Amino acid sequence: MQTSPSSENPTRAVIVLLDSLRRDLIEPYGGREFATPNLARFARRAVRFDRHYVGSLPCMPARHDILCGALDFLWKPWGSIELWEEPITVPLRRAGVVTKLVTDHPHLFETGGENYHTDFTAWDYKRGHESDPWRTRPDPSWAGAPSFGRGHMPYDDSRGYFRDEADFPGPRTMSAAARWLEADASHHDRFLLFVDEFDPHEPFDTPEPYASMYDPDWKEAHLIWPPYVAGGVAKGVLTPAQARQVRACYGAKLTMIDAWLGRVLDALDRAELWSTTAVFVTTDHGHYLGEKDLWGKPGVPVYEPLGHIPLLVWWPGVAAGTRSALTTSVDLHATLADLFGVATNRYAHGHSLVPLLKSEATGVRAWVLAGIYGRQVHLVEESLKYVRGPAGENAPLSLWSNRWSTMPIHGMPELRLPLPDERAFLDRMPGSRIPVIRQPFVKGDPLPYWSLGVPPGNLLFDLANDPTEDQNLAATAGEKEVAERLRAALVEIEAPRDQLERLGLR
Repeated sequence: MQTSPSSENPTRAVIVLLDSLRRDLIEPYGGREFATPNLARFARRAVRFDRHYVGSLPCMPARHDILCGALDFLWKPWGSIELWEEPITVPLRRAGVVTKLVTDHPHLFETGGENYHTDFTAWDYKRGHESDPWRTRPDPSWAGAPSFGRGHMPYDDSRGYFRDEADFPGPRTMSAAARWLEADASHHDRFLLFVDEFDPHEPFDTPEPYASMYDPDWKEAHLIWPPYVAGGVAKGVLTPAQARQVRACYGAKLTMIDAWLGRVLDALDRAELWSTTAVFVTTDHGHYLGEKDLWGKPGVPVYEPLGHIPLLVWWPGVAAGTRSALTTSVDLHATLADLFGVATNRYAHGHSLVPLLKSEATGVRAWVLAGIYGRQVHLVEESLKYVRGPAGENAPLSLWSNRWSTMPIHGMPELRLPLPDERAFLDRMPGSRIPVIRQPFVKGDPLPYWSLGVPPGNLLFDLANDPTEDQNLAATAGEKEVAERLRAALVEIEAPRDQLERLGLR
């Protein structure tokens, strides 16, 4: 049952983050290739943000942006919440707001994901997705396990324990969120429920009828592990038929998790929470599925399928509609702070979306910065995207952290961040008085693996007239002006000076 909008400001919030959710492939944004009826159902009551972009990439840096409200990618590649930082859960706790995390996201509980969950009032982790080291051996009674094709992953030991659709981590996560909304939400006048759902991220593994839904003629084991490669078909990594299959498996996972999102919407209906609760549905980033023959998240610039992401918001008292203002992930942090009336630290980079939701403003920012540590830096403006690469060698570059952990790669267990050496020194992060280890890198140093093989050169796209980013306008008369605007944006957020030097902007 759809309730009438309330004139009161919300006192509660629900964030549903669906990992790797492609904006252009879901029905609220015109997608017709795959069925997403529950996203469409939610969009009919929500405000649709049409120019919402990533900030830091990939998974954990994106969550840092949302929970800490500060861009991460200019200082480090992937890691925990640092000593000088407070996630939004800390001021909410001081203000008496109950916070609940429901998730199957394995990176939150690995090395490199420390401290993201610990300041929630309570958290519920559903085991077995992707890299989660849940089981030490496969279920011996499982017959005919799929051939996954990526080398051994923890998921290979977990997969046999998922028999029915409801056993998979995504359905269990959404069911747990729905149960909390129906059983516990009414006991709290103010709460934040954060549903961090790893689907439709790979492995794109689903039971029937989803598995064959979008490629019914495929007769072999389903290709649930997409390659991470530029030029996948051109290089022979994928045949055209395999490319269709990978895309179809993503669609299957998308449609399955959409069905279970419906359980959360049903719970909001039954618990009659719409009149008091703001609800956000978004993602951390997209996923390449063959656009420009790109697959996964390879080391290429952040094109639109990866960086232009969905944001749908129900706000009590606000009618469904669209907003064309430029927004980004750190703005969710600022919006939550505004909703609950708590202060953010000086180092926060976000702007509250409440004035946009209430039609009190037509814009809250003139630009968005986005990127992956040690790679190109992206400036997104009203109609332009500027991609600035290193001016020459990918140096100098510094890494700032007091925890020095990163994402483990199960196929390369010895691969870690380069450790601090005798050149490391104590420095300060913007907005903090706490000393932090700063490790400089120069030409010839081993770099974190995200930062390897970054070519020099710049790209400039007119997104209004070239939405598929095919015509590079760099080296034209307009590049100098947009480069200066990028420099000004970096200076405004007190980005490291060696980033300016690396990019040739000093």
